[in-house]
Amino acid sequence: MIAEILLLVISFLILLSLGVPVAWSIGISCLLTLAVSIDSIAAFTTMAQRMATGLDSFSLLAIPFFILAGQIMNQGGIAHRLINFAKALIGSLPGGLIYVNVIAAMLFGAISGSAVAAASAIGGILGPPMEKENYSKEFGAAINVTASTTGLIIPPSNVLIVYSLASGGVSIASLFLAGYIPGILMGLALMLVAAVWIKKKKYPPGEKTNVKRIATSFLDALPSLLLLVVVIGGVVLGVFTATEASGIAVLYTLVLAAIYREINLKKLHKIFLNSVVTTSIVLLLIATSMGMSWVMSFENIPQTVSDALLGLSDNKYVILIIINLLLLFVGTFMDMTPAILIFTPIFLPIMQSLGVDPVHFGMIMVMNLCVGLCTPPVGSVLFIGVGVAKTTIQKVIKPLLPLYVVMAIILLLVTYVPQISLWLPSLFE
Repeated sequence: MIAEILLLVISFLILLSLGVPVAWSIGISCLLTLAVSIDSIAAFTTMAQRMATGLDSFSLLAIPFFILAGQIMNQGGIAHRLINFAKALIGSLPGGLIYVNVIAAMLFGAISGSAVAAASAIGGILGPPMEKENYSKEFGAAINVTASTTGLIIPPSNVLIVYSLASGGVSIASLFLAGYIPGILMGLALMLVAAVWIKKKKYPPGEKTNVKRIATSFLDALPSLLLLVVVIGGVVLGVFTATEASGIAVLYTLVLAAIYREINLKKLHKIFLNSVVTTSIVLLLIATSMGMSWVMSFENIPQTVSDALLGLSDNKYVILIIINLLLLFVGTFMDMTPAILIFTPIFLPIMQSLGVDPVHFGMIMVMNLCVGLCTPPVGSVLFIGVGVAKTTIQKVIKPLLPLYVVMAIILLLVTYVPQISLWLPSLFE
């Protein structure tokens, strides 16, 4: 068994280091491991079956629809309206554009469910005015990158749907509700670091605002913000499922884009194509990751890891910090979706045996992996944010360090104070 585990891990890491896409790396390493244990024809057949079975889930239909809704929002003028609202609200403060970036990224990330979309849209719109007003390009990029990940914690979020699938059916409505307070706390912590930076750099106050401007920009952004109310409210109140909510989100955003007149048929064609490409990548990752989960169960890896961890300590708090460190490490080289699908079946049974709620553990897991999205060497949001800001990772790392620290503090708070995640879901039980 040790030989199979080593083959699985080493082949996966070698393939990744050679630049093979993650989905293919997972699939090939699984095939190699199975081929050692069983007949090669049976290995291929089993892997194909597990990949097909992994995608045979009604809940997964939500992912392509939310991806499409996010793409429509990205092109449909919604980001501009959210930024204008955030500017009117707090843009007059010293260094106001930094705060605007955080709030806009939180709102847009939550509405679109995509950290990459938030980083590219918000960074692309706010980058030029920030540069014009002599803001630090590097700190602006660092704030944009970290703030964009909060949209994966604040619902509706594709990764929470993936976690529900990987955990064996944890309530999506409970997961959605659980994400609000941790996500908002993360955003406020980033704004606190920004406040210290702004004071240090002595940035001047921004453009003055008034009640009329706030009211006008709010009304302009209201239809976009209402999407959150419709989707989350409908899921929580049991009016429709998360999958049905994703379809409603697509219809809502299409109607909104038509009203705003920011999308024509040519743009719509491109949006559909981009959505198909993104969906294909995500679903291939899900298929191969589900295959890997089965291979690990077949090789008895979850039980081995569980025995090893519980052998180190039977203290819940010690195990939690170990799992946090492992997930932070995993997040530096693996994308969120495969990481959730692979490691949930390993860690969740351990957590449940120690009395940790599956909803609470879902938050811990997602927040850990969010940090990974803005951490080298693989952090996809980091690369997008740096590319949009036209700077380099080397220059952005220094302003990122204090942001990493506060993200780690919020992560520890959420880890050791379960009510931060569980209070809201408990109100709707």
